[in-house]
Amino acid sequence: MNYEEAKAAFSELFNHKMSDVQMREFLVSLELNEKTPVHIIAAAAEVMRSHAIALPIDEQTRERALDIVGTGGDKIGSFNISSTTALLSAACGATVAKHGSRSITSKSGSADMFEALGVRLDLGIEKSARLLEETGFTFMFAQNHHPAMSFIVPVRKSIPEKTIFNILGPLTNPAGVKKSMLGVFDKAFVPKMLEALKINGATSALVVSSAEGMDEIGITGITYAAQLRDGIVHEFEIDPEQCGIKKMPLKAILGGDAKENAHILRNIFDKSATDAQRDIVLINTAASLMVDGLARDMQDGMEMAREALANARAKKKLKQIIEVSNKL
Repeated sequence: MNYEEAKAAFSELFNHKMSDVQMREFLVSLELNEKTPVHIIAAAAEVMRSHAIALPIDEQTRERALDIVGTGGDKIGSFNISSTTALLSAACGATVAKHGSRSITSKSGSADMFEALGVRLDLGIEKSARLLEETGFTFMFAQNHHPAMSFIVPVRKSIPEKTIFNILGPLTNPAGVKKSMLGVFDKAFVPKMLEALKINGATSALVVSSAEGMDEIGITGITYAAQLRDGIVHEFEIDPEQCGIKKMPLKAILGGDAKENAHILRNIFDKSATDAQRDIVLINTAASLMVDGLARDMQDGMEMAREALANARAKKKLKQIIEVSNKL
C-alpha cells in the first residue's frame, strides 16, 4: 500500500466499515516489526487523529504545547517516568498536553498514577482544556478522545502479537501538538516514529529507546535517539555520564502499582527519592525542555530541572494541578 491507499484502508477501519473478522485480518497483515513502512505508520496516525475528539484550545496554545509520552510495551516495570517528567517539565515552564491511558502491559499506566495522585480524570474535554490554560498542564485520558477505539480494542486484544496500535497512541495526541518527546520500546522504531511525526506536522521532536529497551532515556547505558529540529533529522546516542549522571542498574528505577509510583513521584518532588529515581527524571526532563525550546541543550535542561526540584516549584506545580482539576 502507498500512503493514500493506507489512509483509505484505515478510514474504513475507523468508520467501522469492516467486520470484526476483516479488522482482525487487516491488523494481522500489518506486521509490526523493523520492516514496517514509515508511510503506513504515518497514514494510520493521521486517520486516527482525524477521528479523535480534539482538545479545544487556541492555535497559540497548540503551537506551544508539548507531549511527553511513551509507547509502553517495554515490560521493564519502571515507575511512571514520562508522567513524572511531564509534571517536572510543566514546573519548568513548558505547556504540557499529555496524552495517555490506563495500564495495558504494566502495573500502572499514566492515568492510573495521576488518579492516585488526586488529579481528576473525569473532567471532560472542555475542562481539560481549561486545566491546561490555568496550570500549563493537562492529562488527556485517551478513552475520552478516541471513541472509534471502542469497537477496535476488542479485536486488537484478540491478537496476541503486537499490532500497529501498539505505537499509534503517542502519534495521535488530541491537542494536535507539534512538539513531542516520545519513547519507544524498540530502537528499530526510533527513526520511523520520528519520520511519522515529521510527516504529520511535527516541528520539534525527540524519539528515544534505551539500550535495554525502555521507552525512556535510560541511566543503565546508552539511549538511541533521533531528533527533529529546524526541519533536520539527526540520529545520535545519549550517554547519561556525559550529562553528569552515574549509571545505575535497571532495578534502581523499578516501580509498582499506581499508589507506589505516585509515592515515588512525591518523593522525587520532596527531594527524598533515591539518586537513580531522581536522575532518570532529570535527564528525561532535560531532553523534554530541549525539544520544547526552553533549554538550549541537555546540560541547560538539566540545570533547569534541578532548580525546579531544589526550589520546590515542582511540588507547588503538582499541588496546583490537583487543586484546579478538582475545582473545575
